[in-house]
Amino acid sequence: MKKILNTLTLLFFGTWAMAQSQPHAKIFSNFNYNLSQEDNNFKAFEVNRAYLGYSHSLSDDFKAKVTFDVGNNSSGSTYTAFLKIASLSWKANDNMNVNFGMIGAKNFKFMEKAWGHRYIYKSLQDKHKWANSADVGVSLDYVFNSKLSLDAQVLNGEGYKKEQESNGLFRGSAGMTYKASDNLAVRVHYDIVPRETYGENVAHQNTTSAAMAYSGDGYKVGLEYNIQENAQNVTDRERTGISAYGSYDMSNGMSLFGRYDELASDEEWNISRDGSFMIVGVEKEMVKGVKVALNYQSWTNAAENAEAEESVFLNFEYKF
Repeated sequence: MKKILNTLTLLFFGTWAMAQSQPHAKIFSNFNYNLSQEDNNFKAFEVNRAYLGYSHSLSDDFKAKVTFDVGNNSSGSTYTAFLKIASLSWKANDNMNVNFGMIGAKNFKFMEKAWGHRYIYKSLQDKHKWANSADVGVSLDYVFNSKLSLDAQVLNGEGYKKEQESNGLFRGSAGMTYKASDNLAVRVHYDIVPRETYGENVAHQNTTSAAMAYSGDGYKVGLEYNIQENAQNVTDRERTGISAYGSYDMSNGMSLFGRYDELASDEEWNISRDGSFMIVGVEKEMVKGVKVALNYQSWTNAAENAEAEESVFLNFEYKF
């Protein structure tokens, strides 16, 4: 009888724990073919990312989450696991939520969601390393009402793949999101990276972002404008990044999508990385959790007489 009771107890608590917990996984893979090299067209099957994680509700107010990012690491193997999220979330009240630990950064989450095709291509700030997608620190979200919310964060600043540097400087930011209607949302965000030393040509790096997302009957559009002053903490270095994107739903789970990016630096100090990017494609949701997209991508450097680098991609996202 005692063994039966112990078994039932273990089954009860095991079932309860599973009900409070949720494992998750997301994988990005593709086949790509470079159209720009006439003599030797590069082509490859790739698995770019695998996110593996687990979340658990400790109570009505506390939730813990851990996520590993398995991907390329130039200093290690092709597939190296990084701890990306290791957070504790506290719902202080109906309006305020606090996150602590290795947390998701808020610099471009709004834009990434509006773009909606992260498995195909990163958002502008993420792609060009203007900010990190996750870092160690603390963040706060405060919802005033159904339309207006504010957020703030203080982070180490090195991202989730590096430890805090010996200078101990923090990267801070604040943002505001306003939902004008069920269709339209706008956001502004300000981010600051302190200077490490004092000198004539050293200054705090400031990044200001403004973005909007609009969803209509079967279509979505988004636009973002980013300006970075004193880039890389160098006085009077300025660069801008503009990104516009949209999608149109067709029948049977298919949709068309496109995006255009433009990057520029004041007096061309960063011309080797300035340029324009374009992507157009068609996406199909095969079943819930599985998407496939055939798309054309083109990058043209801002240097004079630069030729476009063109590729065709077949991208997959599968998650559970």
